[in-house]
Amino acid sequence: MISENAAVHYIAAAASDLGRKRSSNEDAFGYSVEHGVYVVCDGMGGAAAGEVASSLAVDELLCRLADGSAPASPHTEAERAIASANQAIYSRGQRNPKLSGMGTTLVMLIAEERHVWFLNIGDSRGYRLRSRRLEQITVDHSHVEEQIRLGRMSRAEAERSPLRNIITRALGTQTVVTPDIFQLEADPGDLFLLCSDGLTRELSDPLIESLLSIDLPLDHLCSRLVGAANKAGGHDNITCLLVRAEG
Repeated sequence: MISENAAVHYIAAAASDLGRKRSSNEDAFGYSVEHGVYVVCDGMGGAAAGEVASSLAVDELLCRLADGSAPASPHTEAERAIASANQAIYSRGQRNPKLSGMGTTLVMLIAEERHVWFLNIGDSRGYRLRSRRLEQITVDHSHVEEQIRLGRMSRAEAERSPLRNIITRALGTQTVVTPDIFQLEADPGDLFLLCSDGLTRELSDPLIESLLSIDLPLDHLCSRLVGAANKAGGHDNITCLLVRAEG
């Protein structure tokens, strides 16, 4: 039994890959273990707009959340940083017609001691692996996910749907956007996964679980995930960020 007062610290690793079908990588990631901030974004838009949106989001979030300040409420500060990133992307798109309508998904992990928050917008996901059991923490903001919740579509039908790429919430496409927030308590040994849909469209949750349920360094686990997604087709950019709580 793990004591509620057991201290944890975090280690992290990430990988991003073009995939086998795309000519550019519109995913972006960044993290600061020191400040407990971990981010993955998947951009969208014509030409290079998606790449601009995702990179701008990651830069803005890390700048605001890894600046050395110590806010009383980390998740509140994260919400403010997301609002700032949203405005930065939206304003850039308004000023430059070539970037008009650009946006990005977002999944972010904030860790402060054993307190952990996932924040997400769009269909990039956050998971927790505990005792070799994988659990999806975030909920996709997508057309098919809404249809599943309404009972109009099964999970299997959603995976085959030609509309599964349609997301219903994105960072930077509107003046205001609201992330979902999920609060957790971390135990030593917990492994958190942040990823773009280039991973989850290719690999089922049971397969991801099996790939992560092996004692390897985090960078090797990232390589295993990317390699498996490419082997399965690699139809999109693939990004994964792993964060492990250690006692």
